[in-house]
Amino acid sequence: MDRDGTLIREREYLSDPHDVELLPGVAAALREVRSAGHPVAVITNQAGVGRGYFSEARLYEVMARMRELFRAEGVELDTVRVCPHAPDAGCDCRKPGGRLLREAADDLRLSLRDSAMVGDRWSDVDAGRGVGAAGVLVRTGYGAGEERLGADRPPADAVLDDVAAAARWFLDRVG
Repeated sequence: MDRDGTLIREREYLSDPHDVELLPGVAAALREVRSAGHPVAVITNQAGVGRGYFSEARLYEVMARMRELFRAEGVELDTVRVCPHAPDAGCDCRKPGGRLLREAADDLRLSLRDSAMVGDRWSDVDAGRGVGAAGVLVRTGYGAGEERLGADRPPADAVLDDVAAAARWFLDRVG
């Protein structure tokens, strides 16, 4: 799962833990996925660190707040992976690169073929598809705008309204 605009409200260069807000229905959807025996990994690009807008320490405070909010809703995230680099850094961990997805899959012993990357950007979809997982675009965050811009590109495996719809799609797909 992507973070900003997918699990939590999109706030450009989020660096204040008090601004973390779970999107409606996300916690219930993740509880359902986890109760069906599937782990939840968060893979996020955080260019604000690489661009010097905020520190890595501040990023981790935001992540801690997100985990705290999920725990209050009965959801434990299995792993959170972050690319802190600016887009022009040339790293292989920034989505659409698949390094963080492969690392999370290795650590959690997941089959990427039986997994899905859900996010509000085409880079999320491409990251998933690039490692052999499904790529799902949600219309939350930047997703609706991304959907309109995607007419001339390879399609996502699914384009859905939100994480709740993506969770239902995933559970129907993998059983």
